Amino acid sequence: MTDSIHKKHAFAPIRAREEKEQPLSEKQIEQKLVEAVKRMGGIAPKFVSPGLNGVPDRIVLLPDGHMAFVELKSPGKKMRPLQMRRKKQLEGLGFRVYCIDGAGQIGGVIDEIRTT
Repeated sequence: MTDSIHKKHAFAPIRAREEKEQPLSEKQIEQKLVEAVKRMGGIAPKFVSPGLNGVPDRIVLLPDGHMAFVELKSPGKKMRPLQMRRKKQLEGLGFRVYCIDGAGQIGGVIDEIRTT
């Protein structure tokens, strides 16, 4: 009887150990950014500017005076037209503005802020 049980289940599909990872939400990506900046000795306060819509979500402030603005999006999402205009305005003033839509981009953005 045990042979028939083994034969019956011998070719049953085996569930992968890791399920396909769900993409992170914008809030989760934002949390990862804040944590990564803290590990680098910096801070990433939320940027709120009453009366000035379309500003980036966070200001990243790193040691030695390195700073940039960061807009966070859910994976695959793009900045709205007003956010793009605000990005161009800030860049025109000499500030760097990044848009992150995945946790995998965080390290590269922080490295770029830190080295420029």
